[in-house]
Amino acid sequence: MLIVLLILRDSRLRTPMYFFLTNLSCIEVCYTSCVFPQMLVHFLAERKSISYSCCVIQFYTSLSFGIAECYILSVMAYDRYVAIRDPLRYSVTMNWGICGMLAAVSWLGGFIFSSVDTIATFQLSFCHNNAINHFLCEMPALLHLSCTDTTHAELVMHVLCIFTLLFPITFIILSYVHIIIAVLRIHSAQGRRKAFSTCSSHLLVVTLFFGTIMSLYLKPKSLSSPEYNKIVSVFYEVFTPALNPLIYSLRNKEVKMALRKLLGKPESA
Repeated sequence: MLIVLLILRDSRLRTPMYFFLTNLSCIEVCYTSCVFPQMLVHFLAERKSISYSCCVIQFYTSLSFGIAECYILSVMAYDRYVAIRDPLRYSVTMNWGICGMLAAVSWLGGFIFSSVDTIATFQLSFCHNNAINHFLCEMPALLHLSCTDTTHAELVMHVLCIFTLLFPITFIILSYVHIIIAVLRIHSAQGRRKAFSTCSSHLLVVTLFFGTIMSLYLKPKSLSSPEYNKIVSVFYEVFTPALNPLIYSLRNKEVKMALRKLLGKPESA
């Protein structure tokens, strides 16, 4: 929320890159809010339980914002590609209409695709053990509880992973391949360093987020275990959202200058 406040208050940060960073920050606030309150309750409560309806809501909302984050990260990669490859036409190519449309598609994509996965998951019957071996209502944990055939739900999950994980990460990789080619064409070493520095924070966030989430949803079922799933979930549900603000603030000179301005300190301090 501090990053959002800085971007809204500082006119120098009203650019497409920081517009998408605002969206990413808002998504992560919503994403963690779907999990943390209930998780904190379970840490303090003697009887750890969640109602069926709350489980459905947590499943749907956390999945929605998780998918939206995948898309907004791929949009941010495209934004950096345009900025480095064709900086003179950047303001025309990434005008506010295009930026708004890309952000809206990212949010809507999350809500639409998660609806399909939620329906497929909660059409299953949970008629025996109702103890979820996890700290949140997540698909791998719920599939273990079902007493009916989960083939259809698993098929839906894998198909959605193609559209929500593989497509975005492939797009990001292709964007960075073209970014690297464009950077290598820059003659000055200072220009190359500046171009790479604008991408380093985003690339680090992408590696942390996609690396952990893909290791959970794209690994063979035979390698799955409740303990492994919980450990991986902690990384992309807790550690990554906590680290992202630090990554974008500590590695970004403009954000640090905006923070100094907000605190009333000299920008050169």
